Amino acid sequence: MKIYLDMFSSPKLLSVFLFLLSQLNCISQTTVNPQILAVNDTTFVNLKDFSQDFVYDMKYATDDNFLKSKVYDCAECYLRYKTVKALILANQRFMKKGFKIKLFDCYRPLDIQKKMWAIVPNPQYVANPSKGSIHNRGGAVDITLVDFDGKELDMGTSFDFFGKEAGHDYPDFSKEILNNRKLLRKIMGKEHFNSFDSEWWHYNLKAGLNDNVSNFKWECK
Repeated sequence: MKIYLDMFSSPKLLSVFLFLLSQLNCISQTTVNPQILAVNDTTFVNLKDFSQDFVYDMKYATDDNFLKSKVYDCAECYLRYKTVKALILANQRFMKKGFKIKLFDCYRPLDIQKKMWAIVPNPQYVANPSKGSIHNRGGAVDITLVDFDGKELDMGTSFDFFGKEAGHDYPDFSKEILNNRKLLRKIMGKEHFNSFDSEWWHYNLKAGLNDNVSNFKWECK
């Protein structure tokens, strides 16, 4: 009791005590903004804000692509929130097996689709912007797998290889390559992504097929 009385008899100690008490009170009254937690499934979000467990090689933010042209101003992976949630779950499954998802492309604004169409106006390679693609809806990703050292698994062809060898059902590869593709397809399917028969790297979220084509654009920093 004497210690407490001595403390309060000192104005300096008393002021320190009251300051600490006020800070504790402020902390106890702090709450999380519910708007941060209540993200709508169709909202466009940056994947990096929700997970640091992905590897990125955003091809269309460089000229290292089949267009031979940079069409994105900066490399970011935006998707609708429901796509992000499913992708994170798939990546967690891969990580348990020693791999991670590497991303080549994510959501693609309609204006970017028009740029690509202007460069290669061929529906065999680029979706016609008059109809739009699942990429323009925020429900598609182009991906491969890497080990924890960043080495890509052999999938038989490079990303955006337009030949029969890029098809999931192409049989004339080694067992290793066929198993790598099978693993990618199997785990993505468990999280409700559809594969694209002619492109082993392309996956669509089933729940995103009916979303509207969008021209949402992110800010480059």
